[in-house]
Amino acid sequence: MSQSTNEFEGVLLIDKPVGCTSHDVVDRVRRKLKMKKVGHAGTLDPNATGLLIILVGKATKVSQYLMSLDKEYTGVMKLGEITNTYDCEGEVMETRDVPELSSEQVNDVFGEFLGDQYQTPPMFSAKKIDGVPLYKLARKGKEVEREPRFIRISHLDVTEIALPEITFDVACSKGTYIRTLAHDIGEKLGCGAHLKELRRTLSGSFTIAQCTALEKFEELTAVEIRRRLIPVYQAVPSHVL
Repeated sequence: MSQSTNEFEGVLLIDKPVGCTSHDVVDRVRRKLKMKKVGHAGTLDPNATGLLIILVGKATKVSQYLMSLDKEYTGVMKLGEITNTYDCEGEVMETRDVPELSSEQVNDVFGEFLGDQYQTPPMFSAKKIDGVPLYKLARKGKEVEREPRFIRISHLDVTEIALPEITFDVACSKGTYIRTLAHDIGEKLGCGAHLKELRRTLSGSFTIAQCTALEKFEELTAVEIRRRLIPVYQAVPSHVL
């Protein structure tokens, strides 16, 4: 294909479905566009859904900037079950009784996690130690020391309490693990917890309302795809280009 006439270029906003990896989405976009130069900015775990920024053509050069954007999510955590991955994909390692928690008790604990803080990445994560992803070590039953990373949680609201589940909204800085947040909140509540559902609704100025469902994207014509591509100069500030 000629780069100037046939290849695509820009930022695509895809609503990732549950059950596939972010790389699976990239592969499906590559097949649809018949292009190899496709990437993403900001991984979503397989059980998570929502806004995934897909970079096409020269847009892959601004991935670092787009990954650094603040993000917002809605999530559901399940109390009383602790898993090795901190989410519903993992093995249940411990179960505990869930006490009758008042909304005031729950909100007080959630409030403790607002603001600047350090968070330790989970063992089941893509973060690398000496070039090896942590999840590969975790699958072998190994646990290594992880350096806590600085994060900021600027908004954390409980939207529904239906024990043993709590639904919440969160706005946070890059690198925040929401499943670690759910795990840590569960420990503070005294009964443990894991992340049952997660949906990314915002990344920087991009919103879930701008996204195209992956299956619908695969049915689009070339003309319709070009209409959905956001030019790089619109997606990032001029000083980044």
